[in-house]
Amino acid sequence: MHGLLFELFGVPFPSYFVLLLTGFLFATVIGALWAKRVGLNPDVIVDLGLVTLMAGVAGARLLHVFADGYFWDYVHLCTDPSQVSWPITIQECMRVPDNDVVSEWLGCAALGPVGTWDAIAGVCRPRHADCWAWARFYEGGLAYYGGLVTASIAAWFLLRADKFPFWKAADMAAMVIPLGLGFGRMGCLLAGCCFGRPWEAPFAIGFPGGSPASEAQARGGLLDAASLPSLPVHATQIYEAAGSFALAGFLMLHLHGKKRYDGQVFVVFLIAYAALRFVLEFFRADDRGELFGLSTSQWLGIAVAAVAVVIHAKRRGRLAAGTADAPA
Repeated sequence: MHGLLFELFGVPFPSYFVLLLTGFLFATVIGALWAKRVGLNPDVIVDLGLVTLMAGVAGARLLHVFADGYFWDYVHLCTDPSQVSWPITIQECMRVPDNDVVSEWLGCAALGPVGTWDAIAGVCRPRHADCWAWARFYEGGLAYYGGLVTASIAAWFLLRADKFPFWKAADMAAMVIPLGLGFGRMGCLLAGCCFGRPWEAPFAIGFPGGSPASEAQARGGLLDAASLPSLPVHATQIYEAAGSFALAGFLMLHLHGKKRYDGQVFVVFLIAYAALRFVLEFFRADDRGELFGLSTSQWLGIAVAAVAVVIHAKRRGRLAAGTADAPA
């Protein structure tokens, strides 16, 4: 696990954030090249990339805070840190923190002991209040569907203002979004988040002590302490990265050139990724939020797939009526 990928002039660059930006750059460059090839303004795509990046990160972070099971931790960390705890040993609690070992999202990066040891409860409490932990998206903690919704809304307003064909842009976005998702999941792998359920198999992977997987397994009684290396788990980050890259290749190299109407690639992307994510959620073990046995992402995936079916029906209807845009 490499939470910190490198430092440049004393500025730390978290692996998750670096890989997220890498995916964004690849997606934006490919989108601009596509626009130029089909005779549309590539500058609009660059603007679109910047706007959707900011809107998407904001939406993804907010959904993570409210739906992934950490909401009250963030609240208590600001208002009453004594109600927040970590399943680490007293030795870990009282030593100087290591960014690669202690969960940074709970504000453990300050110098000095990590926290205050609660001898009665046998847990470590934060030493200081941190009212901005919820906003540090660059340390991990983004929920994809929140970003999809806010980025789509921002894109609609921008494209409408620039008089750019919305459904053509949507098809372009559908080709490159899975590329960005693939890079993002590799960042998750390096950061140790989005880990899978325990699995004894040759293809399972493990994480070092103090990783999110070790902390979760310690809370669940599977490990004696969070400082121990995690049990082998499903490599869910690699599963999703591989699936996302494969989906990007299919949409970019096959479907886009054969689509029957503008918006078809976007529809297929929404349904295909929702199906991929729905299945992968059964193999993930990080906090996901749950309702009637399904995670928040699974319920949102069902809703997104339903919306995609509606879009397909309407776009096919326009094609049959002869009013649909001609594919580029």
